[in-house]
Amino acid sequence: MAYPKTYRAFRRTKTPYPRTIELHEETLPDSLSSHDVVIRIHAVSLNYRDKAMLEEGRYPAHVRDGGIPACDCAAEVVATGPQVSEFAVGDRVSVTPALSLITGAERDQEATAMGGDSTGVLREYAVFEEKHLVKIPDHLSWEEAATIPGAGISAWRSLDSLKGLTEGATAVLQGTGGVSMYALLICLSAGIRPIITSSSDEKLANILKLDPRIAGINYKTHPDITAEVLRITQGNGVDYVVNNVGLSSVPEDIKSLRKWGGSIALVGFLEGFKAGWPSEVLFQLLEKAAKLQGIMIGSRIDLQELNTFIGEKKIRLDTLIDRTFAFEDSAAALDYLWTGSHVGKIVIKIP
Repeated sequence: MAYPKTYRAFRRTKTPYPRTIELHEETLPDSLSSHDVVIRIHAVSLNYRDKAMLEEGRYPAHVRDGGIPACDCAAEVVATGPQVSEFAVGDRVSVTPALSLITGAERDQEATAMGGDSTGVLREYAVFEEKHLVKIPDHLSWEEAATIPGAGISAWRSLDSLKGLTEGATAVLQGTGGVSMYALLICLSAGIRPIITSSSDEKLANILKLDPRIAGINYKTHPDITAEVLRITQGNGVDYVVNNVGLSSVPEDIKSLRKWGGSIALVGFLEGFKAGWPSEVLFQLLEKAAKLQGIMIGSRIDLQELNTFIGEKKIRLDTLIDRTFAFEDSAAALDYLWTGSHVGKIVIKIP
């Protein structure tokens, strides 16, 4: 299958903050290196970080000026280099968001995700080495598959990749964004009871309709989240907390954990990066022999494991998609992301 010489891509503007994105024409190479794969991107999904990079001081890591945003996509292989062995033309693939992490054992590699200080996937075509690609489950649409890499891996790792899972496990999922909604589906498929939080009764009501095992907490009407968690779990606490708020909620997260063990996954930074709590809080973590872990995307192996889980369980991801935008409306999709009114993932469809 041939590929064009040029294609369209969105790049961040270099204007004063707040920035936006604008359409550019890009070129593809005339020839491919041994292990290169050309992909045609059919769908891209957005993450909070994609919009945060357009706002001054909202994103904690380096962002390339004028870079192409986004790290989550689903694509079709259209050409391969002469020594590519894992993929063939027509294969359905996604890209590992952190290109430096293949096995997850790369101790000396910085785990940076695409779309920040490296080129992202909000474009029609791209070239990657085959080691950066993973086949997507056959039963998923392009839009569904595009939601997997960033949010999916983060949710998967937040639940310890389901390693050491015990019967009757429970999890607190903060908010109704992509990571929490992904974690919700993983929990339900793995037998973990999810407790999801939101400030919107309407959002909670819609989520609770998905499965009777789901519990919900409106943190505006029930500001003492720990008390509600303990009530729901009959005083036992939870095994997992998926923290999308940031450091400020860690003391409450620790109190919500079961008496021994459990883990808190620091995923998001919706309320910024300041802790605002005394160091004694960490002693409470020690007392429970609990784990506080930072989640920064994941490796190619993590993505393969998650795709295998989704494929074997035949999990449909359409319920994760809040809204789909046309490629030309990508700037509007980012604006919608920033409103916080979505539940789950925002997807951009590329013709």
